[in-house]
Amino acid sequence: MRKPIFFLFAAIMIFISSCMKDKSEDLDLVLVKGDSFFNRYFKIYKKSVAISDFYISKYEVTQKEWVKIMGINPSAFKGDNQPVEMVSWYDCVEYCNKRSIKEGCQPYYDIDKYKKDTKNKSELDSIKWIVTINEKANGYRLPTEAEWQYAASGGEMSKDYKYSGSNKLDEVGWYWKNSGDSTLTGSWAWNEIEKNNSSTKPVGMKNPNELGLYDISGNVREWCWEWYKDFEVESGYFRIWRGGGWIGGEHACRPSYRGKFEANGKGPDQGFRVCRSKL
Repeated sequence: MRKPIFFLFAAIMIFISSCMKDKSEDLDLVLVKGDSFFNRYFKIYKKSVAISDFYISKYEVTQKEWVKIMGINPSAFKGDNQPVEMVSWYDCVEYCNKRSIKEGCQPYYDIDKYKKDTKNKSELDSIKWIVTINEKANGYRLPTEAEWQYAASGGEMSKDYKYSGSNKLDEVGWYWKNSGDSTLTGSWAWNEIEKNNSSTKPVGMKNPNELGLYDISGNVREWCWEWYKDFEVESGYFRIWRGGGWIGGEHACRPSYRGKFEANGKGPDQGFRVCRSKL
Protein backbone atom coordinates (compact mmCIF):
# COMPACT_ATOMS: atom_id res chain seq x y z
CA MET A 1 0.00 0.00 0.00
CA ARG A 2 2.98 2.30 0.46
CA LYS A 3 3.72 2.78 -3.26
CA PRO A 4 0.26 4.16 -4.21
CA ILE A 5 0.38 6.52 -1.21
CA PHE A 6 3.88 7.65 -2.18
CA PHE A 7 2.86 8.36 -5.78
CA LEU A 8 -0.27 10.20 -4.65
CA PHE A 9 1.81 12.35 -2.31
CA ALA A 10 4.33 13.06 -5.08
CA ALA A 11 1.54 14.08 -7.46
CA ILE A 12 0.08 16.46 -4.89
CA MET A 13 3.49 18.04 -4.26
CA ILE A 14 4.07 18.53 -7.99
CA PHE A 15 0.69 20.27 -8.30
CA ILE A 16 1.35 22.51 -5.31
CA SER A 17 4.80 23.46 -6.54
CA SER A 18 3.62 24.15 -10.11
CA CYS A 19 2.90 27.75 -9.24
CA MET A 20 6.11 28.13 -7.27
CA LYS A 21 8.45 27.57 -10.24
CA ASP A 22 10.41 30.41 -11.79
CA LYS A 23 7.82 31.97 -14.03
CA SER A 24 10.53 33.37 -16.29
CA GLU A 25 10.18 29.93 -17.87
CA ASP A 26 6.54 30.70 -18.66
CA LEU A 27 6.35 32.08 -22.19
CA ASP A 28 3.29 34.15 -21.32
CA LEU A 29 4.91 35.99 -18.41
CA VAL A 30 7.85 38.35 -18.64
CA LEU A 31 10.16 39.10 -15.73
CA VAL A 32 10.49 42.85 -15.23
CA LYS A 33 13.64 43.76 -13.34
CA GLY A 34 12.84 46.45 -10.80
CA ASP A 35 14.59 49.77 -10.43
CA SER A 36 14.09 53.29 -9.16
CA PHE A 37 12.73 55.62 -11.79
CA PHE A 38 11.31 59.09 -12.25
CA ASN A 39 9.06 59.81 -15.20
CA ARG A 40 8.51 63.49 -15.84
CA TYR A 41 5.09 62.72 -17.31
CA PHE A 42 3.91 60.70 -14.32
CA LYS A 43 2.40 63.56 -12.31
CA ILE A 44 1.13 61.56 -9.33
CA TYR A 45 4.68 60.91 -8.22
CA LYS A 46 6.92 63.81 -7.22
CA LYS A 47 10.00 61.73 -6.51
CA SER A 48 11.78 58.59 -7.61
CA VAL A 49 9.64 55.43 -7.36
CA ALA A 50 11.13 52.10 -6.33
CA ILE A 51 9.83 49.11 -8.30
CA SER A 52 10.53 45.56 -7.14
CA ASP A 53 11.01 42.72 -9.62
CA PHE A 54 7.69 41.35 -10.88
CA TYR A 55 6.18 39.29 -13.67
CA ILE A 56 3.68 40.68 -16.17
CA SER A 57 1.82 38.89 -18.95
CA LYS A 58 3.29 39.31 -22.41
CA TYR A 59 -0.21 39.69 -23.85
CA GLU A 60 -3.53 41.06 -22.70
CA VAL A 61 -5.69 38.28 -21.26
CA THR A 62 -7.38 36.58 -24.20
CA GLN A 63 -10.92 35.30 -24.49
CA LYS A 64 -9.64 31.73 -24.60
CA GLU A 65 -7.81 32.24 -21.30
CA TRP A 66 -10.85 33.91 -19.76
CA VAL A 67 -13.27 31.14 -20.76
CA LYS A 68 -10.88 28.49 -19.43
CA ILE A 69 -11.17 30.04 -15.96
CA MET A 70 -14.56 31.75 -15.90
CA GLY A 71 -16.59 29.48 -18.20
CA ILE A 72 -18.30 32.25 -20.21
CA ASN A 73 -17.21 34.86 -22.75
CA PRO A 74 -18.62 38.35 -22.15
CA SER A 75 -16.76 39.98 -25.06
CA ALA A 76 -18.49 42.07 -27.73
CA PHE A 77 -15.97 41.04 -30.40
CA LYS A 78 -15.54 37.27 -30.32
CA GLY A 79 -12.26 35.50 -31.03
CA ASP A 80 -10.14 33.10 -28.98
CA ASN A 81 -6.98 35.15 -29.42
CA GLN A 82 -8.58 38.56 -29.12
CA PRO A 83 -8.38 40.25 -25.72
CA VAL A 84 -11.32 39.68 -23.43
CA GLU A 85 -13.38 42.85 -22.93
CA MET A 86 -16.65 43.89 -21.33
CA VAL A 87 -15.06 42.98 -17.99
CA SER A 88 -15.27 45.11 -14.87
CA TRP A 89 -12.52 45.65 -12.32
CA TYR A 90 -14.36 43.23 -10.03
CA ASP A 91 -14.50 40.60 -12.78
CA CYS A 92 -10.73 40.88 -13.21
CA VAL A 93 -9.77 40.49 -9.54
CA GLU A 94 -12.09 37.48 -9.34
CA TYR A 95 -10.44 36.00 -12.44
CA CYS A 96 -7.03 36.47 -10.84
CA ASN A 97 -8.08 34.53 -7.75
CA LYS A 98 -9.77 31.72 -9.68
CA ARG A 99 -6.77 31.33 -11.98
CA SER A 100 -4.46 31.29 -8.96
CA ILE A 101 -6.45 28.49 -7.35
CA LYS A 102 -6.64 26.51 -10.59
CA GLU A 103 -2.85 26.68 -10.96
CA GLY A 104 -2.10 25.87 -7.33
CA CYS A 105 -1.16 29.40 -6.28
CA GLN A 106 -2.18 31.32 -3.19
CA PRO A 107 -4.88 33.89 -4.11
CA TYR A 108 -3.62 37.44 -3.92
CA TYR A 109 -7.00 39.00 -3.13
CA ASP A 110 -9.41 38.59 -0.24
CA ILE A 111 -12.86 39.35 -1.63
CA ASP A 112 -15.88 40.02 0.56
CA LYS A 113 -19.00 40.17 -1.60
CA TYR A 114 -21.42 40.53 1.29
CA LYS A 115 -20.36 43.87 2.72
CA LYS A 116 -20.19 47.26 1.01
CA ASP A 117 -16.85 48.98 0.75
CA THR A 118 -17.25 52.36 2.46
CA LYS A 119 -14.06 53.56 0.74
CA ASN A 120 -15.83 53.35 -2.61
CA LYS A 121 -17.44 56.78 -3.07
CA SER A 122 -19.09 56.15 -6.45
CA GLU A 123 -22.87 56.55 -6.62
CA LEU A 124 -22.89 54.59 -9.90
CA ASP A 125 -21.25 51.47 -8.47
CA SER A 126 -23.80 49.22 -6.79
CA ILE A 127 -21.38 46.32 -6.28
CA LYS A 128 -18.70 47.75 -3.98
CA TRP A 129 -17.09 44.48 -2.90
CA ILE A 130 -14.45 44.82 -0.23
CA VAL A 131 -11.19 43.72 -1.86
CA THR A 132 -7.97 43.58 0.13
CA ILE A 133 -4.59 42.11 -0.72
CA ASN A 134 -2.19 39.55 0.67
CA GLU A 135 1.23 40.91 -0.31
CA LYS A 136 2.95 37.61 0.48
CA ALA A 137 0.73 35.60 -1.89
CA ASN A 138 2.22 34.22 -5.09
CA GLY A 139 -1.02 34.36 -7.08
CA TYR A 140 -2.11 36.44 -10.03
CA ARG A 141 -3.08 40.08 -9.63
CA LEU A 142 -3.59 43.35 -11.44
CA PRO A 143 -0.52 45.55 -11.90
CA THR A 144 -0.12 48.62 -9.77
CA GLU A 145 -0.18 51.85 -11.72
CA ALA A 146 3.56 52.35 -11.20
CA GLU A 147 4.33 48.78 -12.34
CA TRP A 148 2.17 49.21 -15.42
CA GLN A 149 3.85 52.45 -16.47
CA TYR A 150 7.33 51.15 -15.74
CA ALA A 151 6.70 48.06 -17.87
CA ALA A 152 4.93 50.04 -20.61
CA SER A 153 7.90 52.41 -20.78
CA GLY A 154 10.33 49.53 -21.28
CA GLY A 155 11.58 49.12 -17.72
CA GLU A 156 15.34 49.29 -17.32
CA MET A 157 15.68 48.85 -21.09
CA SER A 158 13.55 51.91 -21.88
CA LYS A 159 14.43 53.92 -24.97
CA ASP A 160 12.05 56.70 -23.91
CA TYR A 161 9.60 56.17 -26.75
CA LYS A 162 6.46 58.26 -27.07
CA TYR A 163 4.34 55.09 -27.11
CA SER A 164 5.08 51.65 -25.71
CA GLY A 165 7.85 50.40 -28.00
CA SER A 166 7.91 53.08 -30.68
CA ASN A 167 7.48 56.73 -31.52
CA LYS A 168 5.04 55.62 -34.23
CA LEU A 169 1.78 54.33 -32.80
CA ASP A 170 0.84 52.35 -35.93
CA GLU A 171 3.87 50.11 -35.35
CA VAL A 172 2.81 49.00 -31.87
CA GLY A 173 -0.88 49.69 -31.26
CA TRP A 174 -4.47 49.42 -32.44
CA TYR A 175 -6.41 52.66 -31.99
CA TRP A 176 -9.26 54.52 -33.67
CA LYS A 177 -7.45 55.21 -36.94
CA ASN A 178 -6.14 51.71 -37.77
CA SER A 179 -8.53 49.27 -36.04
CA GLY A 180 -11.03 49.01 -38.90
CA ASP A 181 -11.29 48.09 -42.57
CA SER A 182 -9.28 51.10 -43.71
CA THR A 183 -7.01 53.73 -42.16
CA LEU A 184 -8.95 56.77 -41.02
CA THR A 185 -7.68 60.34 -41.17
CA GLY A 186 -8.67 63.66 -39.65
CA SER A 187 -10.15 64.08 -36.20
CA TRP A 188 -11.73 61.42 -33.99
CA ALA A 189 -15.36 60.81 -35.02
CA TRP A 190 -17.52 57.97 -33.70
CA ASN A 191 -19.66 57.70 -36.83
CA GLU A 192 -16.53 57.14 -38.95
CA ILE A 193 -15.19 54.53 -36.51
CA GLU A 194 -18.51 52.68 -36.52
CA LYS A 195 -18.77 52.66 -40.32
CA ASN A 196 -15.19 51.37 -40.55
CA ASN A 197 -16.06 48.14 -38.69
CA SER A 198 -13.45 48.91 -36.05
CA SER A 199 -12.84 46.36 -33.29
CA THR A 200 -10.23 44.65 -31.12
CA LYS A 201 -7.56 42.58 -32.85
CA PRO A 202 -5.83 39.28 -31.94
CA VAL A 203 -3.05 39.90 -29.44
CA GLY A 204 0.57 40.10 -30.54
CA MET A 205 0.08 41.31 -34.11
CA LYS A 206 1.99 44.57 -33.66
CA ASN A 207 5.59 45.03 -32.56
CA PRO A 208 6.43 44.53 -28.86
CA ASN A 209 8.07 47.08 -26.61
CA GLU A 210 11.60 46.83 -25.22
CA LEU A 211 10.57 44.13 -22.71
CA GLY A 212 8.74 42.01 -25.28
CA LEU A 213 5.26 43.12 -24.18
CA TYR A 214 2.55 43.42 -26.81
CA ASP A 215 -0.44 45.73 -27.16
CA ILE A 216 0.46 47.92 -24.19
CA SER A 217 -0.51 50.87 -26.39
CA GLY A 218 -4.00 50.30 -27.78
CA ASN A 219 -6.25 47.30 -28.46
CA VAL A 220 -7.99 47.40 -25.05
CA ARG A 221 -7.66 49.63 -22.02
CA GLU A 222 -6.10 47.80 -19.08
CA TRP A 223 -7.29 47.86 -15.48
CA CYS A 224 -4.82 48.70 -12.71
CA TRP A 225 -5.19 48.13 -8.97
CA GLU A 226 -5.44 51.63 -7.51
CA TRP A 227 -8.05 54.28 -7.04
CA TYR A 228 -7.79 57.25 -9.40
CA LYS A 229 -6.22 60.15 -7.53
CA ASP A 230 -3.26 62.50 -7.87
CA PHE A 231 -1.66 60.94 -4.79
CA GLU A 232 -1.70 57.59 -3.06
CA VAL A 233 -5.04 57.03 -1.32
CA GLU A 234 -7.19 54.12 -0.18
CA SER A 235 -10.55 55.42 -1.38
CA GLY A 236 -12.11 57.10 -4.38
CA TYR A 237 -14.78 57.18 -7.09
CA PHE A 238 -12.92 55.41 -9.89
CA ARG A 239 -10.31 52.74 -10.55
CA ILE A 240 -7.45 53.42 -12.96
CA TRP A 241 -7.07 52.12 -16.47
CA ARG A 242 -4.07 52.55 -18.74
CA GLY A 243 -2.98 52.01 -22.34
CA GLY A 244 -5.80 53.28 -24.55
CA GLY A 245 -7.86 51.04 -26.83
CA TRP A 246 -9.08 50.34 -30.36
CA ILE A 247 -11.67 53.09 -30.08
CA GLY A 248 -9.47 55.65 -28.33
CA GLY A 249 -7.31 58.57 -29.39
CA GLU A 250 -3.55 58.64 -29.74
CA HIS A 251 -3.11 60.55 -26.46
CA ALA A 252 -4.65 57.69 -24.45
CA CYS A 253 -2.13 55.21 -25.90
CA ARG A 254 0.86 56.93 -24.32
CA PRO A 255 2.33 55.20 -21.26
CA SER A 256 1.90 58.42 -19.30
CA TYR A 257 -1.87 58.74 -19.85
CA ARG A 258 -4.15 57.98 -16.89
CA GLY A 259 -7.76 56.95 -17.42
CA LYS A 260 -10.54 56.36 -14.89
CA PHE A 261 -13.70 54.24 -14.74
CA GLU A 262 -16.09 53.04 -12.05
CA ALA A 263 -14.98 49.63 -10.77
CA ASN A 264 -18.21 48.08 -12.06
CA GLY A 265 -17.78 49.71 -15.47
CA LYS A 266 -17.59 47.61 -18.62
CA GLY A 267 -16.93 48.41 -22.25
CA PRO A 268 -15.96 46.74 -25.55
CA ASP A 269 -12.53 48.34 -25.18
CA GLN A 270 -11.95 47.48 -21.50
CA GLY A 271 -9.67 44.54 -20.68
CA PHE A 272 -6.54 43.78 -18.64
CA ARG A 273 -3.30 41.86 -18.25
CA VAL A 274 -2.07 40.02 -15.16
CA CYS A 275 0.97 40.27 -12.92
CA ARG A 276 2.63 38.15 -10.26
CA SER A 277 5.03 39.25 -7.57
CA LYS A 278 8.55 37.81 -7.61
CA LEU A 279 8.81 36.50 -4.06
